[in-house]
Amino acid sequence: MNNFLRKIFHHSDRGINSKVPFRLNIILTVVGALFAILAIQLAYLQIINGNQYKAEVSRSDNSVKYGNVQRGMIYDSTGRVLVGNKAHLAILYTKGLAVTTSEIYTIANKLSQYLTVDSSSLTPRQEADYYLANKDNLSKISDSMKFPSGSKPNEQYAAEIKKVMDEKLYKTDKDTMNKAAIFQKMSGSYQLSTTYIKSTGVTNKEAATIGEHLSDMPGVQVGNSWTREYPNGNAIQSIVGTVSSEKGGLPSDRINSLLSEGYSRNDSVGQSYLEEKYEPALRGSKSQTLVKGGSLDHAIKQYGGQKGDNLQLTINSQFEKKIQTLVENADRGTGNSTGAYAVVMNPNTGGIIGLAGVNRNPETGKMIPNALGTINNSIVMGSVVKGAMVSGALMDKVITPTNSVFTDKPILTGGIRKSSWFNYDGNHDVSLDASTALEVSSNSYMMQLAMKEAGFHYYEGAPLTMNPNIFNVMRGYFNQFGLGTLTGIDLPGETKGIQGPGGSANIGKALDLSYGNYDAYTPIQVAQYISTIANGGYRIEPHVVQNIRASNKNGKLGRIKYSVTPTVLNKVDMTPAQRKVVTDGFYKVVHGTNQYRTGITLNQIKPSVSAKTGTAQTFYSSGKKGSKPQETVTLSLGSFAPSNNPQVVVVVAIPNLPTNSENNNINLAQEIYKAYWKYVQSDSGLEK
Repeated sequence: MNNFLRKIFHHSDRGINSKVPFRLNIILTVVGALFAILAIQLAYLQIINGNQYKAEVSRSDNSVKYGNVQRGMIYDSTGRVLVGNKAHLAILYTKGLAVTTSEIYTIANKLSQYLTVDSSSLTPRQEADYYLANKDNLSKISDSMKFPSGSKPNEQYAAEIKKVMDEKLYKTDKDTMNKAAIFQKMSGSYQLSTTYIKSTGVTNKEAATIGEHLSDMPGVQVGNSWTREYPNGNAIQSIVGTVSSEKGGLPSDRINSLLSEGYSRNDSVGQSYLEEKYEPALRGSKSQTLVKGGSLDHAIKQYGGQKGDNLQLTINSQFEKKIQTLVENADRGTGNSTGAYAVVMNPNTGGIIGLAGVNRNPETGKMIPNALGTINNSIVMGSVVKGAMVSGALMDKVITPTNSVFTDKPILTGGIRKSSWFNYDGNHDVSLDASTALEVSSNSYMMQLAMKEAGFHYYEGAPLTMNPNIFNVMRGYFNQFGLGTLTGIDLPGETKGIQGPGGSANIGKALDLSYGNYDAYTPIQVAQYISTIANGGYRIEPHVVQNIRASNKNGKLGRIKYSVTPTVLNKVDMTPAQRKVVTDGFYKVVHGTNQYRTGITLNQIKPSVSAKTGTAQTFYSSGKKGSKPQETVTLSLGSFAPSNNPQVVVVVAIPNLPTNSENNNINLAQEIYKAYWKYVQSDSGLEK
């Protein structure tokens, strides 16, 4: 190199002066430095970062295709299948890398010779897209139009689409529509994502014929799809929820987030209740196939995918079905009854053994199963809440376990007159302690507790100047048991109930609140409240999911991967003596000796039941113009058994019955207990 450069500068031109050798040395030095830098850079690229760049090249040449897997199943507490999967023949399509619209058009037309799909949901825009996917049609339309200078390709295409739609240039015959529907499904998929062309209803002939021609249709496959099935009846859907269908695609309000998580547009995804809440566990993990060089012909399966995990519930399906039938007959189909609800719960774990409900239209008598009414339907429950009222008064120390006697008498204050059901005229005044007040369901006793807690000195005819903070005081104690607050059940859509207005203007309603005839609660709140009394004061979070479990080799329930453990939300600060006042009162409701005890017929149930009945004066309005609210009665009951060692809580509520209704709540509870000891737990060894 140096000699070459010297020859360049050493020529016969006598015009070159004596500075040439100096300049030559400078040039040689610069060139040498550049060669050194180049050598260092080559070494850096090849030796130090060589593996990294090889990986980058490999990554650009190789891609991963994902395939669908079977969704996890849902079982009851005994292992019976509540929600399973039904397999279907399906036709699928995986879009390769760099596949053009024209190529998809060709494949779709070929596939349409062997497959018929539903085209009823095609839009004019999708039909126009199919029309322009034909290169000849696109050229003809493009040549017939003039576009503004500088317009972008997407703007030109939008104008072309508009022309096709405005002039309805596309055909709408059955064959064309079928082709367009197939094209729309194929073109809407992402590269290397697998989508269903037809997920159900594929005939054996269609599958066989398509299988014979797969080599002519790159990316098309014959495979399987799965839809949910309910071996024990569809009523369980009101608890477990639903999944989106292939036809409906991903939920529109979550589509962007789901696509970012690896879903395809027509994948199934949980869209309500347990199916949605436990979607990460139920969905499983998709299979992964390495596609070399972007060609589906060079694919190597790396991971076969894994079926979704299974849910095992605390619910017993046989028992659930039985109590659903019982609540449907609980109102006897009369009057303005708006339905019936039942909750059966383990008071020591919070596990829901059964949820049942039915909504009834009083105008038509039509009934619709609605088990979730137990968590989102707010009902004025009546005297069921009196156990919480007595508990609050004990904790507030306005009464004690040894000093709790008041005289039941009508309350006349502030221009209002309120009394107990057995002493309306004041001719049956009787002294009651707290347990006996629960036994006979004394309204007067509860109102006197409220006035004591408010620091109000009552005398007959006194103006009702109670401190309105009494609303907060009573509700604070009620909340400790779960009344008027979220229970935390693992089902979406739970409501807090309805709280009536407080303040001085509504101070008379504080008396109604004390005996359960003001605020509205959900049946699940009552179940949590009764459980808190039954288990010694622990407010436990209800749950319907017991375990998340894998599948074994036979596809059945496998090992436990996660178990739900009882969650204590709070401990009610009551002494054993205070708690005994309330539990004794509940026991006496059924087994006491007072002539006015309200749950006497429950003493026929063995093992023994402790309970609190409830009757609320309510009103039903049809909402029709000119119609007047009609007086009704809501019957409820909260109970547990056995009385000496609580294993189960049963709560029922039947709103808006005719005013002459009696014992619907008790009769329903009796039948539920019989079913419980038959289907769920043996009463052998339990004290009768």
